[in-house]
Amino acid sequence: MNPLRIVSWNMGFRRRPWHELAAMDADVALLQETCKPPADLPTHVEPETGDLWTPWKREHYNRWPRVVKLSDRVEIEWFNRVPPFSDVQPDEMAVSGIGTVAMARITPRGGEPFMAASMYARWIMPQRSVKTKWRVGMPDMAAHRIISDLAMFIGDEDPSTHRILAAGDLNMCYGTDDVPPRSLLARERTVWDRMGALGLEFLGPQTPAGRKAHPIEGASNTQNVITYHTTRQTPETARIQLDYAFASRGFHEAISVRALNGVDQWGSSDHCRILIEISE
Repeated sequence: MNPLRIVSWNMGFRRRPWHELAAMDADVALLQETCKPPADLPTHVEPETGDLWTPWKREHYNRWPRVVKLSDRVEIEWFNRVPPFSDVQPDEMAVSGIGTVAMARITPRGGEPFMAASMYARWIMPQRSVKTKWRVGMPDMAAHRIISDLAMFIGDEDPSTHRILAAGDLNMCYGTDDVPPRSLLARERTVWDRMGALGLEFLGPQTPAGRKAHPIEGASNTQNVITYHTTRQTPETARIQLDYAFASRGFHEAISVRALNGVDQWGSSDHCRILIEISE
């Protein structure tokens, strides 16, 4: 049986990646920063239906994480996003951050269903009365909101009771311990720690599953792979990793993850594609 192929990709609000995505032999896409799909997409590509900004105001919702069906080898049931009430219906997902997560139940043909989440940890600035030296926001605040929302699908300490795949753009560099005190890596590590506490294993991608990233300032080494380039860079000169995948412990043993970050395979976004294959 061929593995199920899932693509995680921050599309950078561009239209061309939709056609590149449709041309891939993949089954599901977990997307971030999407624009409206082109009208001439192949009929087998089925983006998430409904109002993408629910339950938030449309003018506040600008990141558009989506779960997209790319083949007839899977069936997808999308969860409707609702405010974070204490109790939600079976087809609903309580979402506590604007434009941070979308989720669906994926059922492979002849296979066992699992939950798949597309994550975007948006930048959030400190409250205006707070004295700060940081000129940009801190994505760990949004990431912890995502983790809280994923936790609603976990009802037992035993990770074998849930089957969750979560992937996307966390806007963080997975780092090492030998970093300067001014770094935010100590805060960002709490995201990975909390994922692990919920039984969600870190899948990378890490080397050799992609072209290796440059070390973070002050860090002696990294196993990160390149997934993002700035507007002043190209896929060839890209340096850092912002995109990652996690899966329920036990379920993760059937999953392989790699970055399609070669210069000739990057694609038309500022992020490369992350290919996730499930063999079970």
